[in-house]
Amino acid sequence: MRTGCYTALVTPMLNNAVDYAGLERLVDFQIQSGVTGILAVGTTGESPTLNWEEHNKVIEMVAARCKQKALCIAGAGSNNTTESLHASKHAAACGAEAILLVDPYYNGPSSLEIRREYIAPVAKALPDMDIIPYIIPGRTGAQMLPEDLAILHDQFKNVRSVKEATGNLDNMRRTRECCGKDFMIFSGDDALTFPMMTDPAIAASGIISVASNIAPSFVTEMTLSLAKGDHENATKILSDIEPLFRLVTVTTKEESPYGPVTCRARNPLALKTLMQLLGMPSGPCRRPLGKMSRKGFELVLATAREIHEKNPKILGAVGEFFDLNIERRLTDPSCWEGLFYKDSYATP
Repeated sequence: MRTGCYTALVTPMLNNAVDYAGLERLVDFQIQSGVTGILAVGTTGESPTLNWEEHNKVIEMVAARCKQKALCIAGAGSNNTTESLHASKHAAACGAEAILLVDPYYNGPSSLEIRREYIAPVAKALPDMDIIPYIIPGRTGAQMLPEDLAILHDQFKNVRSVKEATGNLDNMRRTRECCGKDFMIFSGDDALTFPMMTDPAIAASGIISVASNIAPSFVTEMTLSLAKGDHENATKILSDIEPLFRLVTVTTKEESPYGPVTCRARNPLALKTLMQLLGMPSGPCRRPLGKMSRKGFELVLATAREIHEKNPKILGAVGEFFDLNIERRLTDPSCWEGLFYKDSYATP
């Protein structure tokens, strides 16, 4: 692993099947844009709804496409250590450079158990692969703590980085304190990348990014500028791309027949809605994720227009690579058909 931007790539769908031709085009866009690496089949890649055959095929294709051009990280996390071992060995065999292991979800092991019964077996079985724990308690209901992460780092040379998505800067500072200067902390939250990389008590090495699905060259340049200490250039880029960060989770107030309801459209729903809006290979999310509410879609559309107005080069790069008329797609309602529920809470 090295400093930079790693795109948590979406898995495009077509008629509820994985769109492998679209996947290749997305990978090529990322590589041409200069990203440091690509994460295949993370949360953004809808790992919960891919079966293992699809999961493995996506990793095979991304690893092959990235070869000698960008690093490939393979999502192999599970709440079943045996499954993670099988997936990790498959990823290693097909050329991935690193394995991402999300904390086990639902069955809720302790930090001690995550270390001993989950990360350690994979790290021991694959000593030549970088093993990246992914700490995101808001998704998993479990969390490996900095102290256990440090023990792993002491025990295994291949546990030398973490994807940090706790949203807790104090937890990140504790990780740096426990794990030492040579340990690499990667932001798992686009909105926190700047403070994580500029805080000397965290000293993050970059981002595993959602926003870089849309703006890969810009997120990459921002992280590399921060790594070089060029805060002026990084701040300018941040100003242009920051609206994208609000699409990770879109929260709206909807009116049901029984009163107001809070609706949370979680990643990758808003991102894939934006990609469909622009005309990129994406397709819808798999069930149980569905569509955005009309209010949620309007926020996505407004965000896209804001980004395009601030810096036309961002979406212009998408238009150029995929041969799309971005102006038309942002203004012509016929391009938005089917992207949102028209009757989210119809009267029964």
